[in-house]
Amino acid sequence: MSIPLLDLKAQYRDLKTELDGAIEEVMSSAGFIGGPHVRELESEIAEYCGTRHAVACGNGTDALFLILAAMGIGKGAEVITTPFTFIATAEAIAHVGATPVFVDVEPDTYNLDVSQIEAAVTERTRAIMPVHIFGQCADMDPIREIARRHDLRVIEDACQAIGATYRGARAGSLGDVAAFSFFPSKNLGCAGDGGILTTDDEELAQACRKLANHGTTVKYYHDTIGVNSRLDALQAAILRVKLPHLDRWNAERRAAAARYDELLADSGLTLTATREYGESVVHLYIVRHPERDRLMEALRDAGIGTAAYYPVPLHRQEAFAHLGSGAGALPVAESVAEQTFALPGFPGITDAQQAEVVRVLREALG
Repeated sequence: MSIPLLDLKAQYRDLKTELDGAIEEVMSSAGFIGGPHVRELESEIAEYCGTRHAVACGNGTDALFLILAAMGIGKGAEVITTPFTFIATAEAIAHVGATPVFVDVEPDTYNLDVSQIEAAVTERTRAIMPVHIFGQCADMDPIREIARRHDLRVIEDACQAIGATYRGARAGSLGDVAAFSFFPSKNLGCAGDGGILTTDDEELAQACRKLANHGTTVKYYHDTIGVNSRLDALQAAILRVKLPHLDRWNAERRAAAARYDELLADSGLTLTATREYGESVVHLYIVRHPERDRLMEALRDAGIGTAAYYPVPLHRQEAFAHLGSGAGALPVAESVAEQTFALPGFPGITDAQQAEVVRVLREALG
C-alpha cells in the first residue's frame, strides 16, 4: 500500500471545481498583483486569528524579516529563539543583521524550554521568537512575562500552526506580532510560496506593508528602502477557497494523531506530548526513536512516506558556525534531532492507511 507523507493531490480533487473557478476568475481579470482577493484574504485571516490587522507577503520567511526590520531590530541586537526548527526562523534574524541566540527545547513537545529563556537575556536582547513547532503553541504565558520584565517584543513564528490555540486564543494573536507561511505543505497552503503576518499594532502593520512594497505607500514615492514581497492574487484566491475548510482539516489531523497515539502506545517509540493549555493542529505527526534511520528505511521500502524533522539543529549548522556553539551546547535539541521523524497524518488519511503504517513500524521495531 503506497501512502504519501502528505496527499495534496486528494485535496485538489476535493476542491477542484472551486479552485479552478477561483483561478479562472483571476486569470480572466488579469489582476495578478494586489486587488480584492489579497485584501479579502487579509481581512479573513485577521478575523480568523483574532487580530486587528493582517499583511500578506511573499512567504513566511519574508513575514519574519519584515517584522524584524519594521521593529528596527538589526546589527548589534539579539533575538532569542529555538535551534529545533527550519532555518528560516534564524535566517530572518541574520538577514536584518541581528544575532540569533538559541535556547534549548523541551524533550517531549520540542518547543522552547521556557525555563531557560531568561538566562539568555542580555542588554542586547530585543525580542523572543518562539516557534509553535509541529503545530503546537509554545507556552506563551511565561514567555510574555519574561518579555514584560525585560521590555522585549514577542514575535510568534506560527508558520506551522495556523488554527492552533493557547488558553482559548489562536496562534497569531499571542504575541506582539506573528508570521505565517502558506507553503504548499502547510495546514493552509497555496500553490507556491505565500505568507502573512498578523498583529494588533496598526503602526507595525503599516510599516511592514510599506517595507513589503518597495518602501512606499504612494507609487513612485519612496521614503524608506523596502523589498518586493507581495502575495500574488492567484495565491490569495486559492487560499480563500481553502480557508473555510481549515478547521475541518485540522480536526482530521488531530483525530489521526489520536489514532496513532493509541495504536503506537507501548511500541517503543517516543510520542509527542500534547499540553493541556491548548489545541495543536498537528502540522506533522512526529515520533522519536534511537534507530530512526532504520525505521524510516523500513517505511520507505513499504511505500510509506516519511521524513526526518530536523536532522541538524540550527546551532550546529555550518551557516551559524561563527556563533561558536559546539557539540553539547544544547543537548536536548541535539539528541532529538538525531531521532525524530514524521509519519503520514494528512487530512483524510484512512484507518486502513494508519493501520498499515503501524504494522510496518511494529514489524521493524520487533
